[in-house]
Amino acid sequence: MSAAITELFGGYGREFQALSAASARFHAEFARLLGSGGAAYAAAEAASADPLTSLVGFFQQFGVFSPVELATGRPLFGNGANGAAGTGQAGADGGWIIGNGGNGGSGGISADGVNGQAGGAGGSAGLWGAGGNGGAGGNAAGAGGVGGNGGAGGANGWIGGGNGGAGGLGGNGSGGGTGGNGGNGGAGGANRQIFSLSGVGGAGGVGGDGGAGAQGAGTIVAGQAGAAGGDGGNGGNGGVGGANAALFGGAGGAGGWGGNGAAGGDGGAGGSGVLAGTVGGDGGVGGNGGNGGAFGGGGTSSGFNVGGSDGVAGGWGDAGDGGAGGNGAAGGSATGSGQAGFAGGAGGAGGNGGSSGSGRANGDGGAGGNGGAGGAGADGAAGVDGAGQAGGNGGAGGNAGAGGSAGSGAGTAGANGNAGVGGDGGAGGNGGAGDSAANGNGDNGFDGGVGGTGGQGGSAGAGGTNGNGGNAGSGGAGGNGGGGEGQDGGAGGNGGNAGAVGSAGAGAGAAGVAGGAGDGGDGGAGGNGGDGFSGGAGSGEAGVAGGNGGAGGAGGNSGPGGTNGSGGAGGVGGHGGDGGSGVPVSGGSGAGGDGGAGGNGGVGGAAGSGGVGGAVGNGGDAGDGGAGGAGADRGAFSGDDGGAGGNGGAGGVGGSAGGAGGASGSGGDGGAGGAGGDGAAGDTTAGAGGAGGNGGNGGSAGAVGTGGTAGNGGDAGDGGAGGDGLTGTAAHPDGGNAGNGGAGGRGGDAGGAGASNGNGGNGGQAGTGGAGYDAAGDPGAASGAAGGNGGAGGDGGAGGAAGSGGSGGVVGNGGNGGAGGAGGSGAAGAAGSGDAGGQGGNGGAGGQGGSAGGASGTAGASGHGGNAGNGGDGNSRTARDQGQRRRQR
Repeated sequence: MSAAITELFGGYGREFQALSAASARFHAEFARLLGSGGAAYAAAEAASADPLTSLVGFFQQFGVFSPVELATGRPLFGNGANGAAGTGQAGADGGWIIGNGGNGGSGGISADGVNGQAGGAGGSAGLWGAGGNGGAGGNAAGAGGVGGNGGAGGANGWIGGGNGGAGGLGGNGSGGGTGGNGGNGGAGGANRQIFSLSGVGGAGGVGGDGGAGAQGAGTIVAGQAGAAGGDGGNGGNGGVGGANAALFGGAGGAGGWGGNGAAGGDGGAGGSGVLAGTVGGDGGVGGNGGNGGAFGGGGTSSGFNVGGSDGVAGGWGDAGDGGAGGNGAAGGSATGSGQAGFAGGAGGAGGNGGSSGSGRANGDGGAGGNGGAGGAGADGAAGVDGAGQAGGNGGAGGNAGAGGSAGSGAGTAGANGNAGVGGDGGAGGNGGAGDSAANGNGDNGFDGGVGGTGGQGGSAGAGGTNGNGGNAGSGGAGGNGGGGEGQDGGAGGNGGNAGAVGSAGAGAGAAGVAGGAGDGGDGGAGGNGGDGFSGGAGSGEAGVAGGNGGAGGAGGNSGPGGTNGSGGAGGVGGHGGDGGSGVPVSGGSGAGGDGGAGGNGGVGGAAGSGGVGGAVGNGGDAGDGGAGGAGADRGAFSGDDGGAGGNGGAGGVGGSAGGAGGASGSGGDGGAGGAGGDGAAGDTTAGAGGAGGNGGNGGSAGAVGTGGTAGNGGDAGDGGAGGDGLTGTAAHPDGGNAGNGGAGGRGGDAGGAGASNGNGGNGGQAGTGGAGYDAAGDPGAASGAAGGNGGAGGDGGAGGAAGSGGSGGVVGNGGNGGAGGAGGSGAAGAAGSGDAGGQGGNGGAGGQGGSAGGASGTAGASGHGGNAGNGGDGNSRTARDQGQRRRQR
């Protein structure tokens, strides 16, 4: 039983294995059958794709269809030849039965060398094939040339084989001058399939872009307007899509896009008037932007078509922007004195933007040109025997150019161009300086001229900025007053007022800035006072007082923001004349004349009113007092005293400042006192020296403002020297006594605190005593006579006291005492007498030194005593006398 069961299941296993092997063989066979079926399908598909083309290619090599091509211009089978590039040659048609049309050749340059040549048309297919594409139009080469139109596409086959050919691109226009228009795109080839399941007409070509307008030329000719910019060329229109001529099905070709319009050229700049002294030239107008090319329409289906559709239309080209207007040139500055500046040129208007269609943007308008700046006014001429000339007004700034309008097509609105900036007004000329008065007569100076008004800024339209006003001219300086000869100086002329500021432009644009105010002119300086005349020599007359300084002129007024003119400085006072020297008179000596007083300083000028305060004028310095005259020496009358020196003149008062902050003038220094005259030699007693003159008082400082410096006191004169004693005579053997030195003068008082007092004068030197008389021998006398005694030396003069007030001056020193006279010599004994000689005289006593003028002075030294005289010589005895004497013994 087990063996039977085992055999049964073993048989089942062998049968299952056999079935598995058979199943594997079936799977392999099935896969091989599928692979061979796919290969067969692929071969059949490839063969069915273009069986006639392969057949045509096989027979074409044997030239079996050449007679038909020679007879009709196209073969039965075969593709049309392409047109040569750059020639505009059309593509050849395809074979009558089978063949694609050839592509048209691109266009070159036309015979005129400027415009582009049209592209060649594409060839058409026969019964079976695709139409050839149209050639692109040639680009223009010369300035402003027009681009060539694109060639039309060829039609496809009647049965099938492809679509209609695409239209060629339009050529681009060239720039320069007015830009050339772009060429139009070629039309698409038609779809001629009678029963068209997928045939489509050719797409229309894209239009060429317009050429850019040239920039207008600027000019160097003064005052001439710049040239206008050229208009931009229009874009070419897009080609129409190929028509759908099928009876059943098919579609028209898409329309081509229009070409872009070009931008207009910028206007040229106007000619400058700066160098030639003329108005500035206007800027040129900007060129208009080119319009965008119109779209090509989609190809339409014929009226007999069933189930077909029209092509989609193309789009508009973009419009070009308008060119910017040229800038106006600056006006020239005035050439003659006091003339107004020339106006700046107006800016050119911006060009209008080009127009485009729906879905595209219109061009923006061009920006307006900026106006030129006005020229500066000329300065006024300086006055000649009169006031200064007024400065010329500044020239008006040029108006800004208007912005161009945006394109007005159905497309998206463009932006209007902004107006330019108005030109700035020219600066006003400065006023001329006033003439100065001539010296000698003390006339007043002349006023300075008024500054010129600044020019008005140019006006701008909406969106622009008005020009700034010109700055006003400064006033001229006043003339200086004339100096007087012994008279008061003339007053300085007033400074000229500043000119008015120029106003900003008045257009609808943003506000400009008004011009700045000019500065007021400075006042002229007052004339200096004349010096006083001196007293005549030997006349003893007082000197003449100096003239007062002239007042400074007032500063000119300015506008708000400007600086006022500074006041003129006061004139300097004249110096006082010197006193005359004394003249001897009978019975005495004449005193010297007093010095003249110094002139007062002139008052400083006031500052101008208006803007920032100017500086007030400083007061003038006062003149110094004149020196006192010297006393006369006493010579004609023996033993008389010398004359007193004249007193120094007082210093003048310093001038007042023109206002707070100004400096007052300094007071003048007092004049020096005159020296005392020398005493004459007397018979027995010499005359005393004359007293020195007192120093003049210093002048006071001026009032108002910063304190001026007070004048210093004048130095006192020195005392005169005492006369020398006379030598003794036979009648009066003793020598004469010397005269005393003169006292020094008192120093002058200071004019105020801080100034120095005058120094006291030194005492005069005492005279020297006279020598004793030399006794003569008496022939009969037993002995010689005694010599005379020497004269006593004179006492030194007292030093002068220092002046009071201010810093202490130096007191004068005492004079030195005179030396005593020498004693006379004794007479010699008589000849042959053998007697003794005479006794010599005693020397004179030295003089007492003078006392000091104050605690700090030095007393004078006492004089030395005179030398005693020599005794006389004794005489020798004779031989007879000697013998007689021996006998007497």
